[in-house]
Amino acid sequence: MTSTGPAFKPGYALPSEVLEKLRNLLGERFSTGDADLLSYSHDYWPISLQWVLKGSFPWVPSAVAWPENTFEVQEIVKTAYGNSIPVYAFGGGSGVLGGTVPEKGGIVVDLKRMRSIRLNEEDMVVEAEAGVNGYYLEKYLNSKGYTLGHIPQSIYVSTLGGWIATKATGQFSTKYGGIEDMVLGLEAVLPWGSAVTLPPHPRTSTGPDLRRLFIGSEGVLGIVTRAWLKTCILPEERVLLSYVSETFEEALESVRRILKRGAKPAVVRVYDEAETKRHFYMFEEAYGRIMTVIVVEGDSGIAGAERRIVEEEFRGRMLGEEPVKHWLETRFMVKEASEFAPLGVVFDTIEVSVGWSRAMSLYRSLVEAVRAVKGTLFASAHASHFYPQGVCFYFTFAGVPRGNPEKYYNDVWEAAMKTTLENGGSISHHHGVGRQRRSWLKNELGPAFNLLKKVKTALDDKGVMNPGNMGL
Repeated sequence: MTSTGPAFKPGYALPSEVLEKLRNLLGERFSTGDADLLSYSHDYWPISLQWVLKGSFPWVPSAVAWPENTFEVQEIVKTAYGNSIPVYAFGGGSGVLGGTVPEKGGIVVDLKRMRSIRLNEEDMVVEAEAGVNGYYLEKYLNSKGYTLGHIPQSIYVSTLGGWIATKATGQFSTKYGGIEDMVLGLEAVLPWGSAVTLPPHPRTSTGPDLRRLFIGSEGVLGIVTRAWLKTCILPEERVLLSYVSETFEEALESVRRILKRGAKPAVVRVYDEAETKRHFYMFEEAYGRIMTVIVVEGDSGIAGAERRIVEEEFRGRMLGEEPVKHWLETRFMVKEASEFAPLGVVFDTIEVSVGWSRAMSLYRSLVEAVRAVKGTLFASAHASHFYPQGVCFYFTFAGVPRGNPEKYYNDVWEAAMKTTLENGGSISHHHGVGRQRRSWLKNELGPAFNLLKKVKTALDDKGVMNPGNMGL
């Protein structure tokens, strides 16, 4: 139901017996108040920012719940399932693809009150509830001499559950991997309200890995409430390196050679000419060229060996530590989308992945395709996550549409997704699918999309878990 101004209405009213049961269970931690419904009607999806500016919200939940333990999550889900009411798991609200938007009305379940942490130092495993804030989790581990190594740009406002749900990765992924490489076990509440625990093991060969069923499932198969993750010792040494190259291709090839030799720098970021000017304008040597920043860290022996490999393989002029320090100081600044939107400028990023053999083809084609969309002011990219087999490109675009901002936004995404698939890439590297990418998921998965639908139907026969997300 579309609504305008403060007098919005939820998609539908919950049955009185449901309201009574959940209020008895949660007390003041259950709300149908307008302010709460409005707050949980959107995430950081640029389209939903347009809703905020217009004061018009097409989808609003019927209620919001704040459970404090797995039992309460079970009771909420069990009640919703028995009454065929949709349920949406909510973490920090930092998603950029509409993955938590309550498209069918129903109950938003905010997990942020579930934030306990327990560290097993002998096994180097941390157990944490899904609602724990990412920054708090990392700082807790640091205080004990450990790190998760998972530092997404959203670390201050995202949660562990959100990381797992979207199969997230962080800025230090080239060394530590994505969240799927860290999860050893998890607990999840299934669509009918039962809880399943997949205990942590260093490795197990007991059939298909059911943990992977929930990693990246974006709330459509259940709600992850707890996880066990492997930790690493805080690095003994950190080395900051930067280089200026003449071409984007030359810099990427240098990184490919480094990884081919087995070195794993924690951070590698290669900026094309436009983004070098935008982010490193204060370094005269980099103007009109390509900036690469690298962080090597770990045991001093390992860090020293990896530094030597980087210095041997990188073809470019070394600039030293200052550009890396600048990146470290500014890496969490992501204010453009919210600052530009009130001015009529549409701003967003699109991350995709591709193998090395098609990397430059995809980069050139996608930038050209986005620039060709009427209204585009600029399109650029940097490479931010690297593997021996390929790379993640993080594209940025901005435009001033003459008509509907949402149409321009979707036209850009259409061009980007089509170009990515044509060049053999994956339409998402770490932000997930949500509602923005769902139209193209079928194209990437092909017949396997029907398999995903069968898994969804088998687990969620009533379709109550985040309906519509990922096209399910």
